[in-house]
Amino acid sequence: MSGISADQKRLRDLALLRRVRDRIDREYARPLDVEALAKGVHMSAGHLSREFKRAYGESPYGYLMTRRIERAMALLRRGDLSVTEVSVAVGCASLGTFSTRFTELVGVPPSVYRQRALEATTEGMPSCVVKQVTRPIRNREAPPPARA
Repeated sequence: MSGISADQKRLRDLALLRRVRDRIDREYARPLDVEALAKGVHMSAGHLSREFKRAYGESPYGYLMTRRIERAMALLRRGDLSVTEVSVAVGCASLGTFSTRFTELVGVPPSVYRQRALEATTEGMPSCVVKQVTRPIRNREAPPPARA
């Protein structure tokens, strides 16, 4: 046995997971994959994925996409960039993947979100309220849109 207790190992792993989460928060717009994140903290990709999900309730990739979607929502609310420009700005290589994930998390496609945000802003809702009300839903999918 190496002399490290299970509790000490768990605390060490949690500190490493926090470093991974912080890196995702800082570098969300850069190309990041689980292999690179795991290498940065000297873990296997499988171990990182399991432990990250256990600690934070979602996979590293899911957390990364949530960060990207949160930033995309802010850029779309500004209204001066196209959906494609926003997708690139937040680090998504594929517009299709970005749009699909955005719709899954937010409940509407990015173009609809952008239009609604612009309408809400013009109706006098303070941007700080818009931001709070329109945050993506973490750790669960958005409910399906009501059918007319």
